Amino acid sequence: MDMPAIRTLKPNVTQREAVRAFSAPGFSALYWRLRIGPLQKIADAYVPFWLYRVRYQLGRTPHARLFALDAVDGSLDLFEWPRIPKHRELISVDSRNRMLPSLTGERAEEILREKVLRVVFQQGFFKLREARLDIAREQGEVYLPYWLGFYGRNGLVRCRVMDALRRRVEGAKASAFFEQWLVA
Repeated sequence: MDMPAIRTLKPNVTQREAVRAFSAPGFSALYWRLRIGPLQKIADAYVPFWLYRVRYQLGRTPHARLFALDAVDGSLDLFEWPRIPKHRELISVDSRNRMLPSLTGERAEEILREKVLRVVFQQGFFKLREARLDIAREQGEVYLPYWLGFYGRNGLVRCRVMDALRRRVEGAKASAFFEQWLVA
């Protein structure tokens, strides 16, 4: 089955850098090697995100921010950008290692509202007069790149995840997210 190419932001981490990060000396990598097994393989993966313009007021100051929510189940961390990525910042990728959107628009807005309220409360809970957010979805979707590191031995394989834009290894929530997708 032919799948059309996806639009994704160019990763900030190469495959070689991802391998280095997954096998770097340090407590986290050592933990994975001892508990689960050595790094066996890595693969790129792409997750669809929907962009939302969110407006709210803190004190008397109006704010407008651009957030991206994963369109699979909304469980990954939000991304925030100063503006919608320009066409020249996106690359076209042909890959079977991509998830498909499965959230409804209504559920996505509920999840986004909860996550944005947490972000806003951290900025200045006492300045927020009322928890009123104006949320508008932007056109289209953009896929974001991740690196998956597969560790294991004796038939047990576990996945570690690196956000290929933010250059950071993610935690258990992201690992569970991708492992669930791989099993399905």
